[in-house]
Amino acid sequence: MQYEPIRSMAELSKLQEEHYQKLVLRLGETSLDEEIHKFHILVCAGTGCTASNSGQILHKLQKEVKKRHLEDQVKVFKTGCFGFCKLGPIIVVHPDRTFYCQVDVTDVDDILEEHIENHRVVERLLYKNPRTDEVQQKIDDLDFFNHQQRIALRHCGVIDPENIYEYIALKGYEAVGTILDDKTPPDDVIDTIKTSGLRGRGGGGFPTGKKWDFAKSYEGKKKYVVCNADEGDPGAFMDRSILEGDPHSVIEAMLVAGYCIGADQGFIYVRAEYPIAVERLEIALDQAKKCGLLGQNILGTGFHFNLDIRLGAGAFVCGEETALISSVMGLRGEPRPRPPFPAEVGLWEKPTLNNNVETYANVPAILLKGADWYNSIGTEDSKGTKVFALAGQINNTGLIEVPMGTTLRTIVYDIGGGIPGDKTFKAVQTGGPSGGCIPEKHLDTKIDYKSLTDIGSMMGSGGMIIMDETDCMVDIARFYLEFATDESCGKCVPCRIGTKRLLEILEKITEGKGDMEDLDILEELCVNVQNGSLCGLGQTAPNPILSSMNYFLHEYKAHIKERRCPSGVCNALLQVVINDDTCIACGICAKVCPVDAITGERKKPPYHIHQDICIKCGACIPKCPVDAIYKR
Repeated sequence: MQYEPIRSMAELSKLQEEHYQKLVLRLGETSLDEEIHKFHILVCAGTGCTASNSGQILHKLQKEVKKRHLEDQVKVFKTGCFGFCKLGPIIVVHPDRTFYCQVDVTDVDDILEEHIENHRVVERLLYKNPRTDEVQQKIDDLDFFNHQQRIALRHCGVIDPENIYEYIALKGYEAVGTILDDKTPPDDVIDTIKTSGLRGRGGGGFPTGKKWDFAKSYEGKKKYVVCNADEGDPGAFMDRSILEGDPHSVIEAMLVAGYCIGADQGFIYVRAEYPIAVERLEIALDQAKKCGLLGQNILGTGFHFNLDIRLGAGAFVCGEETALISSVMGLRGEPRPRPPFPAEVGLWEKPTLNNNVETYANVPAILLKGADWYNSIGTEDSKGTKVFALAGQINNTGLIEVPMGTTLRTIVYDIGGGIPGDKTFKAVQTGGPSGGCIPEKHLDTKIDYKSLTDIGSMMGSGGMIIMDETDCMVDIARFYLEFATDESCGKCVPCRIGTKRLLEILEKITEGKGDMEDLDILEELCVNVQNGSLCGLGQTAPNPILSSMNYFLHEYKAHIKERRCPSGVCNALLQVVINDDTCIACGICAKVCPVDAITGERKKPPYHIHQDICIKCGACIPKCPVDAIYKR
């Protein structure tokens, strides 16, 4: 495709009108009766679906459409993530908005023959609600989507992220173009962001407009704008999905930010483990430059702004803004004391504005629809929506975006579809390694910055891990401390040594070697690590321990006093045993034991497991034909 420079707002508006007409099938702005002979088939090309061969499905669809001479009736596109990751690969057919899930390459012929040529839905590929057994055809009918309001994710699953004209068709670059064309004073733009109530979505929740104002206020011939796409929380993939599905929204927002603070250079710091996101960013930047929307004299307004990518090596600490800035400059990714803040002393000691991907993705929508519109969504101190990555023990794993103020119960049961296997909900961890465990009694808590902090957790970047009765809260705390210990940069003593000591105590408890005194030491050390650490990694590392001790102290005591793991997770406190009454002495268990811990004589029950040899791997349990072996 050829990309011609766009020299003015008039040319941008003309392109917008021209390409908008090509999207009406996807936007539901034409009737099915009028356009039954035209179809848009959208194939999810996010990381999850790509890993399930959606790329092969896309290729075969394109090949078969040409082979069947359907080019005038059918257009096939790749899109970003739809969000319902558990059901991938996902295909949505427009204009009827039919939602096909768990599609295989072998299903392509049926979709083209049945749906496109014969106008019959392929029912076996439709979504079946596990709670009601109801088969649902349209994407609009799914409960997973009905409780959501997509702003940051508004284009994901709708447009082709590798085609800048599709973004332009949906008013892309109109916000920055209008600001530049009208020469809107930067203070007015910043006031709009302030009035909207947008807060940073990277974890801290600092007011975005205020941060922009700080960066603008510091004098400097050279300033920088940075996008933090170093998403390191376990189970988090919000920023990655936005970059994969709608990279131009981030680019446009960074253009606006550069104009507001007086910067002419930006950097997107993205981890190298996100190859699809990096590739689509590179494509988007190349297209924007060819269209004259990056570089010199943008839209003929005299504004200059360049944008480059910097790859991170996967250090969790580089999500902290001063460590990220060091890494962008090619230095070791370590935090430094603040103040001075990056808004005053950042990249190469110049004023630098740093926001994360989701924060930037909201900006064009706010500028187009107005601050009052955005401010009307959410709660008193938490405006707009928040993107969460649902993972763990939940039926509907995936990516969601909900208004601030939505309850945890709505997310877990209405959107998430509840707990698999009718197991009991135990807790939800919000905020990743920096957050806390929230028990069942707080399920009706409204999601906002203050409410989560009040119950011992935090918003964080948006990871949300669901746990059920089979999860051990002591082991969960140990897991997060192990992560924090591994990811500590080691610069400050409280984090470098303190997290290690915390982890040692937790390991001691999960191995059945703890005593009650350890709980007092844990609590005291947590406070010292919080108060003494240099950056947010160390300051928040104790949160999983403190919250789990607050709500699940009985599990800690069971590990210590009874030498028992109530959830049956901690191997050191378990025994693999054979039920003497049901054992049939078949000898299968002895054959599969990797350490020869099981002895006995065939057809002379029972067999016996020697606990001093057994490594508790459980390999024998599924092999027993009469279910006589179990952990206790």
